Amino acid sequence: MPTIVRAADAAQFLSLVPHLLGFVPSRSLVVVPMCRGRSLGAMRVDLPADPAGAASDAVAATVVGMACRIADADGAMVVVYTDAAVTGILPHRALVQSLCDRADACGLPIADALVVAADGWGSYLDRDLVPGGRPLTELVTHDGPGGTAAPVGDQASGAALPKPDGAARAAVAQAARALDAALTAICGIAPSAAASRSASPRIDPAALEAACELDDLPSLFEQALEWNPVSLAPMRAAMIGWCLGRPALRDVALVQWASDQAGGDVAMDAQRKWEDGAEYPSDLASVMWGEGRRPDPQRLEGALELARVVAALLPKARRAGALAVCGWLAWALGRSTHADRYAAQALRIERRHGLAEIVRSFVAAGHLPDWAFRPE
Repeated sequence: MPTIVRAADAAQFLSLVPHLLGFVPSRSLVVVPMCRGRSLGAMRVDLPADPAGAASDAVAATVVGMACRIADADGAMVVVYTDAAVTGILPHRALVQSLCDRADACGLPIADALVVAADGWGSYLDRDLVPGGRPLTELVTHDGPGGTAAPVGDQASGAALPKPDGAARAAVAQAARALDAALTAICGIAPSAAASRSASPRIDPAALEAACELDDLPSLFEQALEWNPVSLAPMRAAMIGWCLGRPALRDVALVQWASDQAGGDVAMDAQRKWEDGAEYPSDLASVMWGEGRRPDPQRLEGALELARVVAALLPKARRAGALAVCGWLAWALGRSTHADRYAAQALRIERRHGLAEIVRSFVAAGHLPDWAFRPE
């Protein structure tokens, strides 16, 4: 998201890059599009494994292509973060040269191209850079705008699921079995094989009440954003996990969390009509591809934290749907590294999980939501 950055010099600019990203990048190429001297956010991709190979050209083309999609961008800053040492030739020079050439051809001037290496830092454009570069002690990440704390961790940090204790997981597993039994009794919905083996003849009254709440899913999905994930009740976790494990209901949740409850009502109605043979509205389907109105990031953040907790609490066999939803929500927020990790975990549980495969294909192709390139 856009952040105003005013840097007196390159060292100060580098101290602000982690604030733009929300983490301290490692082994990364970062491009900061600018408009009249102000940042328009930041984009990060992994450094290519072969610094001088064809992969460098492909990475440069991808990143410049993304930067050129930002209509207000009139220039950019480039930063390479690498574990390599600064020698006579700055590391990844071929990649940076390719990127600068492509950016120049697209009419996007590069104001500066910097490197933060293992033992020093410097500018690729500085002909007077001393051997070994400038000392890393010059780079200090201070608190950001508004007193925000300096970020910690790299791009992979924060993707690990919470670790609830065994008692909490056991309670959710029991609630999920009870919900299966209640839905079978009320609606005749066939339980999973695991649930049928452990089915009890007694129907839990709390599960019956929860099953009735599933009758109005948009209301449930909206209320769920107000729940405290840290103290999530077992039956609530089971309810959301049951919904996220069913593609039709999961898609309603994602459309609603990316819009509002009215959007969820429309998506629910469209899903019912689609099941009766009607065509699914293209404007709803486009949300899943990252097109349309920019979602409220706070709604997506809340939904992601809820889905992460639900995935952590569910038994592993029931977890793939919630993990895939975590992947989509992370991707929608611009966190492709996290998205890929969640989707990969889902596919380890369910090898042909549709949404997880879609998320991984987005990440592999460098596809970001269209709203990532538009001003708020």
